[in-house]
Amino acid sequence: MTAFTVFPAIDLRRGEVVRLAQGDPEQQTVYGQDPARVAHRWLAAGAEWLHVVDLDGAFGDPGQANREALAAILKTNARVQFGGGLRTLDQAEQALSSGVSRLILGTRAAESPELVEEAIARFGADRVGVGIDVREGRVQVRGWTKDSGLDSQELAKQLYEVGARTIVHTDITRDGMGRGLNVEASKELSEAIGLRVIASGGVASLDDVRRARQAGLRGVIIGRALYEGQISLREALEC
Repeated sequence: MTAFTVFPAIDLRRGEVVRLAQGDPEQQTVYGQDPARVAHRWLAAGAEWLHVVDLDGAFGDPGQANREALAAILKTNARVQFGGGLRTLDQAEQALSSGVSRLILGTRAAESPELVEEAIARFGADRVGVGIDVREGRVQVRGWTKDSGLDSQELAKQLYEVGARTIVHTDITRDGMGRGLNVEASKELSEAIGLRVIASGGVASLDDVRRARQAGLRGVIIGRALYEGQISLREALEC
């Protein structure tokens, strides 16, 4: 990953490219039925990385359609950061063996930090990141349906101590809502713990991208704003 990376998001549900509002499966918008074609679109615009999420896996219901979609995306030779439903080391190894460049462990990172430690020992810190998904300061797990009871900084410190260095930080209340990125919260995690933080949730304009870069974050994930034309990926990359 370069000093600052813009990640177009490809969220998969039942084999389609979708976005959810605040992670709510009842508030879904479908943006494409051919994930590989979407991947080609972002790569053609200059993306070096894609952020791919198996939403069905995150909700505890992994399906063949999303596995096939991920395989098709990987055939584009994109560098893929992938998460959603990764609960075991075997699943992590399978994803990396299939061509994924970096894993993002979410629920298991919060519930079993020792799994993160084992994954980093086996695969390396550059290939294993963690997701910290936050609603009003508290970490949410199981597809954002359960409150872990953990404070975001408390969890970040635990994960740093077991070797994690890359964090995807999502403000759930803003995700898919276009209200602007919570740069301040992501910056706090970065500065307090010393992590490389990629911010996610609510990107609405190029100003969000600029603010994230100026705050010293390592990247930003953009979803709905790209799909609905609020942001040009080429312009975001130029930022």
